[in-house]
Amino acid sequence: MVARRLATLEPIHRATQDQGFTQRAGQTLEIAIFRALLSLPPSIPFFGGFPDLADHDDDRLYTKRDPPNFVSARSSVGKLDFLLHHPEAGLVGVEAKNIREWLYPHRDEVAQLLLKCCQLDAVPVLIARRIHFLTGRVFRTCGIVTHEMFTQLYPAADIDLANQAKHKNLLGYHDIRVGNAPDQRLLKFTLVNLPKILPAARRDFDHAKGPLLE
Repeated sequence: MVARRLATLEPIHRATQDQGFTQRAGQTLEIAIFRALLSLPPSIPFFGGFPDLADHDDDRLYTKRDPPNFVSARSSVGKLDFLLHHPEAGLVGVEAKNIREWLYPHRDEVAQLLLKCCQLDAVPVLIARRIHFLTGRVFRTCGIVTHEMFTQLYPAADIDLANQAKHKNLLGYHDIRVGNAPDQRLLKFTLVNLPKILPAARRDFDHAKGPLLE
């Protein structure tokens, strides 16, 4: 019975871990954020994006233009997904993590975001499926902004895998959503909430970034 059940679930789980799929799934959330950022006012320019979204479907990777990692004589160990410039808060670094795991404070993804943002003096913004309560609580005191998607995005080309993975009698990943269009929560966060909270986040981040780099 157990062996038969594993034989059913293992191929589905293995498909969700395939490198080609995970790379395209990672882009799916990045593209959703990019589409939301396109509606920001001209006073908040951003860097990073996808120039060829209209050229082909999402069954293969799109071209990604990364933001610079050398700004005003500051350099970071790696590139962020997006860089914004807010008129009051200055540089803002955005990272997207379209993964199933919850993000805890000790996760490497969190450490890398903080390192890059501290090196560039950019207010960190983390967007992910689920961010643990402790991560959010610690982050808020340090001026680090978080947004939980509550969904994991799958490329439209993988709708069959999405249906299998979220089926309640299979993997049960009920929060999967197909496609790279931003939902209303992401649009509200990007266009309404984020611009409002960034000035206060900058003040808190300026106080915290020294200890964060230690």
